Formats: sequence, C-alpha cells, structure tokens
Amino acid sequence: MDESAAAWRAVRARQVIAMRLSLKTLGHIALGLNDEKARSLRDGADGWSILEIVCHLRDFDEIFYQRAQMMLAQDHPQLPAYDHEAMAIERNYQADSLAQAYSALQTSRARFVDFFKGLTEASWARGGIHPERDSFSMTDAAMQVPLHDLDHIEQITRVLSRS
Repeated sequence: MDESAAAWRAVRARQVIAMRLSLKTLGHIALGLNDEKARSLRDGADGWSILEIVCHLRDFDEIFYQRAQMMLAQDHPQLPAYDHEAMAIERNYQADSLAQAYSALQTSRARFVDFFKGLTEASWARGGIHPERDSFSMTDAAMQVPLHDLDHIEQITRVLSRS
C-alpha cells in the first residue's frame, strides 16, 4: 500500500470519528437544558436560540448527506444552496423539542457515518461544485460535518457562558 493512500485513509477515519465526537459533545451540552431555556437563550438580540441552532444542525446534517449522495451518484454535480435563515422560519424551529431535534440529528448522523465508512477509494475521489466554495470533494464533505458542528457548539457555549 502506498504511503500517501494509507495517510488519506487515516485522515478519513479520523474525520468519521470527529463526526461522532462532535455530536456527542453537542449532546452533553444541549441535553442538560430544558426546552424553555433552549428557546429563551439567544446569540444576541436577533440571534438564534439554542433550540434553533440544534434544529439547524439537524436539518443541515440531512442537507450535507444529500449533497454527498449527489456527488456519489452524479459526475461533479452543482450542489444546491439553501437559505438557513428562511429554513428556521419556515420550519418553525422554536416550536420543536430540543430532545427530539437532537434525537433526529443522532439518527441522521449515524446514517451519515455509515455512508462515509462504506465509501471505496473511487467514491472518496468523487466531487461536486459547492454553492459557496466552488470545487468540493468527498473529503471536504467529511470535514464539513464536524467543523460545522464545532462552529455551532462554540456558539452554544458562548450563549451559555453569558446566561
């Protein structure tokens, strides 16, 4: 086995581990909150509540999965853009339950982890055109998941530190 290929396999395996750990970290933080607190604590006057952040993570986990599926099924597809602010309003995130939103995220993430674990070398080489980043590889997709989680985990902990 070529050293470079082995190194990439190790990086990808760590990315999958990071997907699991970031989700567990979110759960440890968010599930200690009741729905009332999760709805009322916000990232600034016009910012999202903790509940809205978790709902956003849940919905974007599904979007990230769909984009990865497109990259696997199509030759270099144009990946769709989404308006996360509009989604929060249209889907009425504030009416959700924190525990249910997190549970749905856990289910989505388990499927996504299995997806990445099942990719062949040829599948990892697939890519698409991201609406904000241009060329986007399957490796980018695997990195995007825990980094997106981490961005919002920082946001939640910042909100909690001010409460």
